[in-house]
Amino acid sequence: MPALYSSLKRLEVYHLRNLLEAEGIPCFMRNELLSQLAGEVPFTECQLELWLRRPEDLSRAEKILRDFLRGSPPGRAWSCACGEWLEGQFTACWQCGCARPSPAE
Repeated sequence: MPALYSSLKRLEVYHLRNLLEAEGIPCFMRNELLSQLAGEVPFTECQLELWLRRPEDLSRAEKILRDFLRGSPPGRAWSCACGEWLEGQFTACWQCGCARPSPAE
């Protein structure tokens, strides 16, 4: 399976990794240190790459990637145990401070 995403923009790749992991999709990066050599080494050889750990997560990861590239807010709205509704980008409730439940819950 090829890399899900690659770029010389480190912050972009780190942000996408965080979005995937927040949705319970384990992933890892390759060329993390090699990406600093862009210009000395052809950029196609040293782009930072984001890879999935489980092939079965590909369809969910591609949807998150499409939303990310479109600039859509990450995740879906969720309800806290205290009854507060929060948008998907929030990982904790602003009302009570509880963390967003994991996707399996």
